Amino acid sequence: MTEDDWLAARFEEKRDHLRTVAVRILGSPQEAEDAVQEAWIRLSRSDAGEIDNLGGWLTTVVGRICLDVLRLRRGRPEQPVEAHSPVLADSGGPDPEVEAVQAESVGLALVVVLETLTPAERLAFVLHDMFAVPYEDIAPIVGRSSGAARQLASRGRRRVQGRPELLDTDAHRQRELVTAFLAASRDGDFQALLEMLDPGVVLRADGAAADKGAARLVRGAAAVAANFSGRAAAARVALVDGVAGAVWTYRGEPQVVFRFTFDADRITEIELLGDAGYLREVELARFDG
Repeated sequence: MTEDDWLAARFEEKRDHLRTVAVRILGSPQEAEDAVQEAWIRLSRSDAGEIDNLGGWLTTVVGRICLDVLRLRRGRPEQPVEAHSPVLADSGGPDPEVEAVQAESVGLALVVVLETLTPAERLAFVLHDMFAVPYEDIAPIVGRSSGAARQLASRGRRRVQGRPELLDTDAHRQRELVTAFLAASRDGDFQALLEMLDPGVVLRADGAAADKGAARLVRGAAAVAANFSGRAAAARVALVDGVAGAVWTYRGEPQVVFRFTFDADRITEIELLGDAGYLREVELARFDG
């Protein structure tokens, strides 16, 4: 058996799993097949000898492909769910392929709910809750930290379960925290900043935010407080994908989004995100709570 034959055989062993992952993310068997085929093309062009965990590598690749597909959908005019979900198709009679997809699908009701999630929420929820993919492995797929990946999956889970995004008391307290944090930042109140931050807080910035002057990575309450003291003057409180956060705009256009992760009355993580693709996808709104 040649090396190419061996690789093809290993891929075929994973094909059904990869197709199931893609169907559950995309809701469309045709798009799922296309995603799996694209994964094979990328594998065949890679150095398989450097891949320690082929199953995990392929799941990650399929996840990234599916995320691209979801983002492309989001940029098109709205299409009916039928375009993405075989369970709504009127086949006019039994169809083995449709029945097989229905058997492995998340079901009509869940497909409809999944269509309401952002691409990143949908991917994080499906990979973690349905396939037990760790948040650490989901994070690089969606281009976020593991904490943010956890929040994405959590928001997706709440929507799927029909629960509100946040309890009113939580939302109100988080808004207060972000408002106080920005005020202390502008005023240079180091002690106030320190009191709002978890001792192990982490600040991360993506490449675009770093290009605008943000620090790439800062760890610890004292260091993060010092980093923000006397800064963030142009940032304003906003709902960021349904959670209290902030945004810096210029001439009405968002430049950097501040994503916060909370634990009770402390901020445990801050992400500064300015990537153009992310800014097109993120849902921003005024905080009226």
